[in-house]
Amino acid sequence: MNEFEQDVQSKRNDLIDSGMGFIVAFIAFSAIFVIATIIDFVSQH
Repeated sequence: MNEFEQDVQSKRNDLIDSGMGFIVAFIAFSAIFVIATIIDFVSQH
């Protein structure tokens, strides 16, 4: 057995952390898209 597997720091499920990372990244890119769309809309009028 690997020596690192015996003393695990976090016993949480990795799927939760992966999902949270995906959601945060998705919200960040969505915010960038929305801001760019608003700037484009304002600059046309």
